[in-house]
Amino acid sequence: MNASDNDKDLGYIMNLRKVVGHRPLIMPGAGVFVIDSEGRILLEKRRDNGLWDFPAGAMELGESFEECARREVFEETGLVCGKLEFFATVSGKEYYNVYPNGDQAYFCGIKYICRDYTGTLKAQEEEVTELKFFASDKLPSEMKSVSIEWVRKVSEYLKQNG
Repeated sequence: MNASDNDKDLGYIMNLRKVVGHRPLIMPGAGVFVIDSEGRILLEKRRDNGLWDFPAGAMELGESFEECARREVFEETGLVCGKLEFFATVSGKEYYNVYPNGDQAYFCGIKYICRDYTGTLKAQEEEVTELKFFASDKLPSEMKSVSIEWVRKVSEYLKQNG
C-alpha cells in the first residue's frame, strides 16, 4: 500500500484536515431520519460529545448525497436503507459546528426520511455509543436544540403525510 492509498482510507475530510488543521471547512453531507413502524425516530449517542443526534456524515469523493446517506446509516447503525424520501436541504451559519477536537465546519447537505430499512441495530463503536428509537415527545435531554427542532419538523411532516 502506498501513501496515497493510506490517505484514501482516512476519508476526504480527514485528509483535508491534515492540510488545513482546525480552520472552518464547508462540509457537504447527508443525514437520515430513520422512522420505525411505531413512528419513533432513531437517534444515536455520539461518542465525541455525548449528545444524541441523527445518523449523518460527510460525503466522500465521487459520492451522491443519497449514496452518502445510505453509507452513513449503514456504518453508524448497521441498517440498510430502502427507499429514501427527500426531506430538506440545509446550509447556512446555523449549521456551523465546532467539534470537541477543535475542528470547525459549516455543514450543508440533504436530509432524508427512511421508513423502509432492513438489518439489526449495531452501533459503530468508533463514533456511536448507543442507538435507540424515541417517540417525539420522549426525547433524551442530551440533545442540541437544532436536533430537537428537526424532530419537531419531522413529526409534523409525518402527521400530515402519513
